Amino acid sequence: MKRIGILTAGGDTPALNATIAGAVTRANQLKVEIVGLIKGFNSLFNPRVPHVLLNPLYQEIPELDPAKGGTLIGSSRDYVDPEKKDDLDMIASRLAKLGIEGLICVGGDGTLNGLQPLAERLPTVLAPKTIDNDLGLNYPSEPDEFVRVNDTSAKGGYHYKRAESRAVFQLDQIVNYATPGYATSVFVSAQGVGRIRTTAESHRRIAIIEVMGRHSGYIALGTAYGRPDILLVPEQPLDLEHLVERVKHTYDLQKNVVIVCGEGIVDSQGRELGAELKSSDPAGNIQLSGAAEALRSKLIQMIGDNYFKLYRRSETAREAIFTRKVGHTQRGGRPILFDRFYAAQLGAKSVEMLIEGRNNAISILQYNETKGFHVEGYDANRLRDRWGLIHARSMHPSLYDAKLMRPSKLGIEYLLPIFTDAIGDDDLEHTRQTLFAAGNLTQPYHSINTDVNKRIRYLAPAAA
Repeated sequence: MKRIGILTAGGDTPALNATIAGAVTRANQLKVEIVGLIKGFNSLFNPRVPHVLLNPLYQEIPELDPAKGGTLIGSSRDYVDPEKKDDLDMIASRLAKLGIEGLICVGGDGTLNGLQPLAERLPTVLAPKTIDNDLGLNYPSEPDEFVRVNDTSAKGGYHYKRAESRAVFQLDQIVNYATPGYATSVFVSAQGVGRIRTTAESHRRIAIIEVMGRHSGYIALGTAYGRPDILLVPEQPLDLEHLVERVKHTYDLQKNVVIVCGEGIVDSQGRELGAELKSSDPAGNIQLSGAAEALRSKLIQMIGDNYFKLYRRSETAREAIFTRKVGHTQRGGRPILFDRFYAAQLGAKSVEMLIEGRNNAISILQYNETKGFHVEGYDANRLRDRWGLIHARSMHPSLYDAKLMRPSKLGIEYLLPIFTDAIGDDDLEHTRQTLFAAGNLTQPYHSINTDVNKRIRYLAPAAA
């Protein structure tokens, strides 16, 4: 194999460039050309197939910086529809014209589902990325637990649900222990909690901080490092009475409360809070609120104004309880050491798998006490349920203590290997040297897109 393509798909994460850099470094060692496809799967639907040679003469281009967040080759949420055979044939033909003999897709569970039909046309592997940490399995037999239920209201006429698990959960059985981007996301979120805390303390307030993760509670779990009083995760239906009891107890004790909630938290009936509440803006337009706002509304109603008036701290519950979203800062900016290091190894492993003749496989990060963190290859077919679908991984419930509303003992054991040495000295030194650099006041931001655009090549049009 002499030429490999690489693309980044779905939402951005801080570690994408590090993954690409790892792939390029290994490709240079193996004397393999590596072509970056611009804007993910979107490039494959463009007849000109915009692309960049990332290692001319087996030297990486200077624009490729593993310490820079985002992706220099761009990303999109386009995907390959497995039902559209003509599109698949067209994509395979375009890649063949570029001389691409194998493809690396950097993405999450959605990307892994999308590349399944491509793997029937050329060798294709996945390098993992997602801040949600929801790519992989809690244990190898997990796909067998999914069942398909007829549902006329759902797309396709059915939905999937989990049967009761019979597997014993052990940390060393996790397939893909942590995904590049996750550690940096927790780093940002935990810092945000610490900064909101001092405001809540100063003004005797209750703060609700919403973090990302869709239906996965891993980011919320890791944000325990910021020492919130209460953690709420999507995997555990919300017991509002218990929550209010905990909030009041903590507020009585320390005159402030900080709650962290995942964006996908659900009520006792399994309905997402963020999709339930409707509010109006000043113009009277209906807006859908997020999980934090929905939770705030419920606490305002259940705690009431008199509780705060008795303390002479606020006139209303609405004044005393406020929300903040950490938002997209979780998925941007410089990756911390853990993400940079292991993203590069996973990118390199993806190149090796293609050279070894692997197809429809994933490079995964494994952990056990004996070997520590190490990279392996894993057959993607083993992640599929009996109908061929790959599901996003949920956080295993044993990692969370629903009564205490914080990580369980096992949850703490899960987090410690990732974060104990996750930040490097260079991470802090970089901030010291660059954040308040005098040149920031006089020089405009220089986008990587400007430089990469000068390197973009296009597939020659077919002869008339």
